[in-house]
Amino acid sequence: MTRILLVEDDPSLGFVIKDNLAHKGYEVTLCSDGEEGFTTFQKGQFDICIFDVMMPKKDGFSLAQAVREKNKQVPILFITAKSMLEDKIAGFHAGGDDYIVKPFSMEELDLRIEVFLKRSAVVVTETSFTVGDYIFDCSTLTLQHSMGTKTLTQKEAEVLKLLCANKERVMKREEILTSVWGDDDYFMGRSLDVFISKLRKYLKEDPRVEIVNYHGVGFRLEVAG
Repeated sequence: MTRILLVEDDPSLGFVIKDNLAHKGYEVTLCSDGEEGFTTFQKGQFDICIFDVMMPKKDGFSLAQAVREKNKQVPILFITAKSMLEDKIAGFHAGGDDYIVKPFSMEELDLRIEVFLKRSAVVVTETSFTVGDYIFDCSTLTLQHSMGTKTLTQKEAEVLKLLCANKERVMKREEILTSVWGDDDYFMGRSLDVFISKLRKYLKEDPRVEIVNYHGVGFRLEVAG
């Protein structure tokens, strides 16, 4: 059974979400503030986290950052009343994987969760890639280099996995977005740019490795010489 940690300070909304997800067969633990949410996360094992952004004691972004220090893999979905693009981008920088804006339908929330539970639409059988001086292990989400090992989030690893598996061609933006996020709308395109920026920083120790942006088309992972 899929275990979901729901942290929402509005008791009415929290009850509605929990009740809906329980009817879908999910096991849901509901917390009413960020501090309680983090304590609960440390004590249990969860497959998906759903965090409201504006909460007392510890907001959703701070909670996500704390969770990411303990776990890089668990998907994090933000519930936010903020529709500003900058706020959504900030959520991705905090370690989130997706967002949903209030007011939303339960059907939309169900679809967001299903995206997390689906495997990548592009099937890649390899579990390990050599990228210049790096070794990328998809199964453990680790990027190893002589300077150290970096643990990626699930979404970061999925994007890098696609780029590694398709080194010989340019991966179209819509291919990556549909595969990793299940959607290719404008905002998801902006979120992809955030993840590409992060991956470039992780790969900077080897100057031969570059994620090249083919403007208006997509990206290709290139390793010189």
